[in-house]
Amino acid sequence: MMKILKSNKGVTLVEILLAVLLTGIISAVMFRVYINQHHAWNIQDSVIEMQQNARASIDELTRQIRMAGYDLPNGLNAFEASNTDPDTIMLHYRTSSCDAPIVNSMPNPSSELSCDGYDVSCFEEGQIAYIHDPNTESGEFFTITEVQTGSSHIQHNTSVLSKAYPSGSNLYTIEKVKYYIDYSDTLHPRLMVQFGNALPQIYAEDIADLQFTYTLRNGITMDSPTLVNDVRRISIAVTARTERSDIEFEEEPYRFETYQSQVYLRNLGT
Repeated sequence: MMKILKSNKGVTLVEILLAVLLTGIISAVMFRVYINQHHAWNIQDSVIEMQQNARASIDELTRQIRMAGYDLPNGLNAFEASNTDPDTIMLHYRTSSCDAPIVNSMPNPSSELSCDGYDVSCFEEGQIAYIHDPNTESGEFFTITEVQTGSSHIQHNTSVLSKAYPSGSNLYTIEKVKYYIDYSDTLHPRLMVQFGNALPQIYAEDIADLQFTYTLRNGITMDSPTLVNDVRRISIAVTARTERSDIEFEEEPYRFETYQSQVYLRNLGT
């Protein structure tokens, strides 16, 4: 019995240290694999979100630009182009039949708009409207401050018009939609949209660039058209970037992706 006990060997300190070392190596490898997988998942998630933002932006711009110029009075441009790099665009079109003629000529530019005998209930306080003089085929936007449905009068106390419009001029509700890039937060540039005189809203996060080019009826392409009515096609390029930086990219920490589209302006003739 004593011989058997004496022959049983214990675990040496070297063996313990070797086991600890191997366990540490295996744990480090497993941890590194986990970190790499987690990093890849984060990057993939950022890329998917970037692609969704870009697709949503290009679809929205394509849809809105396609409406530009629809049912507008003569003299009002379908859009206003600004080659601001990133670019800005303002679109105009009608979506309703809300309109009314001015029956009595305005005595001065600050006078109320008299539409006696016509229904003005479709107009709203705080709304942007457009007044158009058919004699000169010109007009301007203004803000409605009060709609008096009983007397068919419309007030514009905060917007003095540029002239006293004559009888026969018309009032319209016209959509006025502006798109631009906001870089006030340098880490997260955003595509902004503004409807009328409402406050701008964020349409899509992490949109780094917005570019428009305009193809004229003669085939020439310009960054900013001189005559809007000569434009037949607008090309759009939206560049989105990932929300988080990627340490694998040393020169540029973000990943970028550009989506493009072309819109033929069906409301500007052939």
